[in-house]
Amino acid sequence: MTDGAAVRARDLSLLYPSTNPQTRSIAVNGLSFDIAPGEVLAVVGETGSGKSSLAKAVALQADLADADSPKITGGSLEVIGTQLRGVSGRKRDRLGLYVGYLRQEAGDFLEPRLTIGENVAEPIFSRDRHFDQDEAGEAVATLIDAVRLPLSTMNKYPHELSKGQRQRVAIARAMILEPKVLVADDPTAGIDVTVRAAILDIIVSLQRERGFSALVVTADLGEVRRISNRVAIMHRGVFVGIGELEEVLADPHHPYVRDLARSLDHLNRRGELVDQA
Repeated sequence: MTDGAAVRARDLSLLYPSTNPQTRSIAVNGLSFDIAPGEVLAVVGETGSGKSSLAKAVALQADLADADSPKITGGSLEVIGTQLRGVSGRKRDRLGLYVGYLRQEAGDFLEPRLTIGENVAEPIFSRDRHFDQDEAGEAVATLIDAVRLPLSTMNKYPHELSKGQRQRVAIARAMILEPKVLVADDPTAGIDVTVRAAILDIIVSLQRERGFSALVVTADLGEVRRISNRVAIMHRGVFVGIGELEEVLADPHHPYVRDLARSLDHLNRRGELVDQA
């Protein structure tokens, strides 16, 4: 790539295949966008808008041999210079060392029989069984600290932690190979409202410290300001607004964006009234 974009999509379409035409569904329909090195793009949309399908594709989870994997049916998608449409399994695996993926409710998918430290270290030893144990332990401890958990957490098991703590562990696991691109699919889904801001702040502080590019999916426009000032608003498989958050909301061209702008304005006014009370 000449301009060095971390992620580049051109007219990208994704489809969930089915033998029945009525259940065959287009998840993403002709998206074009770039994410520059070190940039964070927040993708907002309601359930079914296609945002999680887009996240899967950027996280190298498209065109896999399972029903939950969308297929790239049109256009192109490049991640760190590699064209994903028709990519070989070997090339995908190699690229996977540089792409971190925090799936929805990732904390619920930790391996229950492994300690927290072993869960976080697992991607290292999947890549290299002979990797130095002490070095891996240091890397895990650094990340456990970075996600604001006590180091004693490393010896615990997933069932001993709260949902919010498990999500922090999942963030550490996604970061252990020091990815150049992080994809976080609704990282606060199912998490107690009182700790959602802390989860987002951890992702933001890691990104500032390490400088990776990120695509962060959320259903909550109110969360966007914590993550990034660049937003893509998704509705029925297409972007209906993309750019700086304030500019997109100030000049909404689509009814869905207008509704979002109104709801955020209402939330802001309610917050001001609470502050004045």
